[in-house]
Amino acid sequence: MEADFSVELASDDERLEIPWAAPDGTLEYLDLRAHPELIAQIEEAQHEPELAKFLSRLNAVSGILQSAKCDVWCTDEISPEEEIFSLPRKFGGYVDLFFSDERRFSFSAYENLLKKLTELLKKAPELPAAAEFLVRRCHFHEAADQDGFYVTLYLFGFGANEQAARQQWQIGLQLLENAMRQCAS
Repeated sequence: MEADFSVELASDDERLEIPWAAPDGTLEYLDLRAHPELIAQIEEAQHEPELAKFLSRLNAVSGILQSAKCDVWCTDEISPEEEIFSLPRKFGGYVDLFFSDERRFSFSAYENLLKKLTELLKKAPELPAAAEFLVRRCHFHEAADQDGFYVTLYLFGFGANEQAARQQWQIGLQLLENAMRQCAS
């Protein structure tokens, strides 16, 4: 499994605000840590049971992280870096996540976590899947009302068709969850 992380903190890079809401009001931040039953309202989780399980475990009260947003999709658009898999389809998406405690304001906490995660994932069995973590800026409006950080996790599985790519993504998701559990202990 391929795994890497990078940092996007320039003024024109993507940012997130917690809580957030789409301009048209159709989508909004759901605090799955405080209200795990809201996972049922996330369309992507309704269609992808593995994503629902991942979000449930990620947002567990005993965990160190929580999610902010997610999306999944399937495509035949393969980037030059992904051509190493020599497969025409990719399935996956992203999850935006952040520390559930004061570490959300510590760049070094994110950096240390992502170093450990990428090292663990690189030791996983070879499979056509890739994880990329991007550290970005976030403004937390809730009690803290201050700037901190979050991570966009991109995870993709690759295959000859959508079903094969989805299966590799699901395996990658399980490996990622295991690595996150090891980093949290």
